[in-house]
Amino acid sequence: MEVKQYQRLVGRLIYLTITKPDISFAVNQVSQHMQAPSKHHWGMVDRILRYLKGRPRKGIWMGRNNSTDVVGYCDSDWEGDKVDRKSTTGYCTLFGGNLVTWRSKKQKMISRSSADAEYRAMANTTGQLVWIKGLLKDLGIESSEPITLHCDNQAAIHIASNSVFHERTKHIEVDCHYVREKVEAGTILPTFVRSMDQLADIFTKATSSKVCDDLHGKMGLMDLHQPILRGSVEQKIKSEDQEAKRPSCV
Repeated sequence: MEVKQYQRLVGRLIYLTITKPDISFAVNQVSQHMQAPSKHHWGMVDRILRYLKGRPRKGIWMGRNNSTDVVGYCDSDWEGDKVDRKSTTGYCTLFGGNLVTWRSKKQKMISRSSADAEYRAMANTTGQLVWIKGLLKDLGIESSEPITLHCDNQAAIHIASNSVFHERTKHIEVDCHYVREKVEAGTILPTFVRSMDQLADIFTKATSSKVCDDLHGKMGLMDLHQPILRGSVEQKIKSEDQEAKRPSCV
């Protein structure tokens, strides 16, 4: 009975991650123990529930602007799981500066280095960015500029940008060919970002409250009911409406 209750509860938390990126990593962790949850795993679920209860009004702020830029962030821990030594992939994508997709998922294979783990995360994120680019094209929104993909691992960026296939990268050959193909086609542009500005960091590991709050703010995660935000939002919408109604010069 307790196992079924755990499965139902975690299933609902998984559904919540559709609109709650801040619990994605934690829910990814508890979802790996659906068959035989222990007291420790129940404690993790309880902590997630207490976190949600303490932040009932936290949500994603979507701003209005004319930008159609797509930006991706990818990250990975290395051997984060102390049992099977597998790494966790984390990524998020923004459209017009607004957070639109995110993911936290354990990698299927063991990575032999941090660069391997980061590169597998880069390959997964590239697939997501290609899908978004295709979706926008169907909606009539096209851009000839490459999509910026932020990564905080220089070695992974070097692998993606270097056409020479080294012996040490043979075990990630499929990922290498896929990412390089998109780089050479001008679809994506791998770019280095400092770890402190890596938004995908919260999808790969547990971080301090200070780091979480900082990254949440950069991603647009905030209390949507706070008076200061409400006032600024209303003022921004009003000014944008006035700007739209103003006749343009011919």
